Amino acid sequence: MDTDVMAGFGGKQAWLAIAVPPGGAVSPEAVLAALGLRDLGPVRWRDGLDLAYLTGDRVAVTPPLPGARGESWVLAAGRGLMTPAPDVAGLSAALGTEVQYFATHRVTELHRWQRAVKGDLVRAFGYVGQTGEVTSWFGEPGPAEREAGLPGEFEPEETTVLVSERDVFRVAGAWSIDPTTLTGPAPGPLRIGAVD
Repeated sequence: MDTDVMAGFGGKQAWLAIAVPPGGAVSPEAVLAALGLRDLGPVRWRDGLDLAYLTGDRVAVTPPLPGARGESWVLAAGRGLMTPAPDVAGLSAALGTEVQYFATHRVTELHRWQRAVKGDLVRAFGYVGQTGEVTSWFGEPGPAEREAGLPGEFEPEETTVLVSERDVFRVAGAWSIDPTTLTGPAPGPLRIGAVD
């Protein structure tokens, strides 16, 4: 009965997905350090996710998890990542790997995703459904984004965009991991980081 189990997350939340390069040079501890957070140590999944969701200064970081493209990913989740959004290009450069950012908040219909590879931002999208405003658009949308209904090009005066929380999870699943699907025995504890 002491076995920890994974728990899904994602609604009203922000998270990062960090690719673990061959050789496993990206660890939860490295992610906390790159985010400038104090490592508070390991915690059970449910407790860690509750802390990350209910506080603005705690981030829960997973051990490496299998995901898209046959790669492993470390996820870092916390409401404190919602605003301001982390610098994904800077994190990608610091960690030497691909870094993705996702955020969704169904009350204001805030939905964002970003992707940086080797320190370069390759894609960014942001939308606030409450106002119908596209807040960021950089790079070309990929297949998962097109399936979510995004056009190939964005012309502010001519393009209508409608994105939902479900679309954020769809893009996350195609790019790395849909965090709402995490279930089963935990491969290890979460680590909790705190803003100093």
